[in-house]
Amino acid sequence: MESKPANEALAAARRLAESFGFERVDPTGKAARVKAVFDSVASRYDLMNDLMSLGVHRLWKEALVDWLAPRPGIRLLDLATGTGDIADRVLDRLDGRGSVVSSDINTAMLAQGRDRALDEGWFGNMEFVCADAMALPFADASFDAVTIAFGIRNVTHIDRALAEAYRVLVPGGRFICLEFSKVVLPVLDRVYDTYSFTVLPNLGRLVAGDAASYRYLAESIRRFPDQAAFAALIEEAGFEQVRWRNLSGGIAALHSGWRL
Repeated sequence: MESKPANEALAAARRLAESFGFERVDPTGKAARVKAVFDSVASRYDLMNDLMSLGVHRLWKEALVDWLAPRPGIRLLDLATGTGDIADRVLDRLDGRGSVVSSDINTAMLAQGRDRALDEGWFGNMEFVCADAMALPFADASFDAVTIAFGIRNVTHIDRALAEAYRVLVPGGRFICLEFSKVVLPVLDRVYDTYSFTVLPNLGRLVAGDAASYRYLAESIRRFPDQAAFAALIEEAGFEQVRWRNLSGGIAALHSGWRL
């Protein structure tokens, strides 16, 4: 029998599947709309991340790699890899003594990631695969770890993506997700709301020529399950020892689970 937290988390996941930001949509058309967002912002994605977070996203990603604590020889799958921030950091940490499959559904973002890998000298350690996180083209038990940073919020059915992450992990493998979450500090939440719905769209318009995509960003964050609800979804997918850590007062959070 499913627990109340699990039922509530699954209901939140269903609501998210029917949402494009604050707009209600047919889930079958959501992926195409999300793809269009990232097609639009791909060339300015890294610059916008630095501007809209004042560079703090770099610290959050370092915190992910710190918690992962990768060991030489790791086989890592980085989902929704975007421009390859996490893959690059892991290989940097290991001085190239590992391999990463960088996967994303968006070819424009993958192209940015390939360019980054060439620039950083890690191209030989990475494989780039265009794939849907809800239906991964990898065999069972293929990876030691699966990471996803600021990507699962954009997946139509996050419960399916979590199930796929579980499937491709080896027993003893670990899943870590970095995602925007629910602010837990009373004053910060109001400041963050004002910033999200005024500054972000204007910044997107000025820098990326696209206010709508960054309005979607702010809205999709508010639709995403909070820390406890997302942890319940991870547990529902079969993961054990599920934990989370708030970053910057809950603006972002890290979630970890193990396939035992």
